[in-house]
Amino acid sequence: MKARPFPYDFAARLSQHGGMNFMPTARSLCSALVIAVAAWVLHDFVEAMLAACIIAIASWPLYRRFAARMPRGMDRAATSLVFTSLMALFVLAPLMFAFAALVTEAHATMLSIAAADPDGMMPPSWLVTVPLAGPWLAARWTSKLGEPGALAQWAEHADPAAFLSWAQSLGQFTVRHVFIVLFTILLVFFLYQHGESLARALRRALRQRVGGGAERYLDVAGHAVRASVNSMLVVGLFDGVVSWAVYEVAGVPQAALWGAITGALGLVPFLGYVAVVALTLQLSFAGAPATWAFLLGCLVLLSGDKLVRPVMARNGTQLPYVWVLMGCLGGFEVLGLVGLVIGPVALTVSREVLAELSTREQDAPARTAEGEAQVVTTATSAAVPRGTP
Repeated sequence: MKARPFPYDFAARLSQHGGMNFMPTARSLCSALVIAVAAWVLHDFVEAMLAACIIAIASWPLYRRFAARMPRGMDRAATSLVFTSLMALFVLAPLMFAFAALVTEAHATMLSIAAADPDGMMPPSWLVTVPLAGPWLAARWTSKLGEPGALAQWAEHADPAAFLSWAQSLGQFTVRHVFIVLFTILLVFFLYQHGESLARALRRALRQRVGGGAERYLDVAGHAVRASVNSMLVVGLFDGVVSWAVYEVAGVPQAALWGAITGALGLVPFLGYVAVVALTLQLSFAGAPATWAFLLGCLVLLSGDKLVRPVMARNGTQLPYVWVLMGCLGGFEVLGLVGLVIGPVALTVSREVLAELSTREQDAPARTAEGEAQVVTTATSAAVPRGTP
C-alpha cells in the first residue's frame, strides 16, 4: 500500500482528533490585522493599563466593602470616584512626601555647600578610615573640593549644552511618568465603575475559548496579584521601620524623617537607594560619620528587596523562593514597576498550565485503556446471542 505524504497524514490526524484547522481564512486574517493595529495604537498605554488592572484587582475586596457602606441612593460613578481619589491619595501621598522631603534636605545641603565653598571644603575625618578606598577618596576630595572656590570654578567650566540635555531628559522622564500616573488613575476609575461586567465578559469569553479551567486560572492570577501587591506594601513598611532603627544606631540626625523617606521610596525597587545616597552626601558635607549609615541603609534595602518581597509574594503564588525572586527581578527589567507584580503572576499561571497538561498526559493512557475496554465489552455483548447462559 502506498504511503500517504506526511503533511496530509498529519492534517488527517488532526481532523480526526478534533484539532483546529491551521488554514487561515479571510476573517481570521482581518481579525488578526485589527488586533495588531489596536495593539500598535495602544502600546504607549500598556504600562498604565497594566498598573490600573493591578490596582483594581488588588483593591477590589476593599472597594466592594466600601461600596456596601455607601448610601443606597449614591450613584455607582460617585462611589467609584470617591474610592479612586482615596486610592490615589494612599498611593501617591507617601511618594510625594518623600520627594518633597528630599528636595528640602537637598536645598539645605546646597546652601551649606555654597557657604563653605569660598574657604574650601576639607574631607571629613572619617573618610580616611574607610576600608581600602579611604585614602584614595580623601585625596580625590582634597584635589577637587579642597581649594577655595573649587565648586565655583567647576561651575564656570561646566558645559551648558550637557546641562541642558540632562535637564531636557529629566523633563521628558517626568512628563512621561506624570502622563502614565494620570491615565492610570482614569483607568482605575473606569475599572471600579465597570469591573463586574468586564469580569463576567472575560470569564465567559475564556470559558468559550479555553474551557472550564479558565476560571481557575483567573482565580490563581487574582490571588497572585494581591500577594505581590501586599509584598510591596510590607517591603515599604519594613524598609521604613528598620532603616529608622539603624539610623538611630548610626547616630543620624532626624532618623525618623530619613526612615520615612527610605520606606516611602522603598516601595519602588532601587529607588530607596536614592534616599540612602542623599543621606550619605548630607552627612559627608556636614562632617558627620556616614559610613555606617550608608552600609546599614543599603543592607536594609537589600534585605527588603531580596528576602522580604519574595517571601511575602510566595504566600499567594505558591512558588519556590528562587522563582518568585526571578519573577520579580525579570518582570521589573522588562516592564518596570508593574513587572514586580506581572512577573510572579505570569510564572504562577504558567505553573498551573503546565501542571494541568502534565495531569492530562498522565491520565490519557488510563482513559484510552478504559475506552478500549468499553469497546471490547460492547462488541462481545453484541456477538453473544440473547438467552445464552
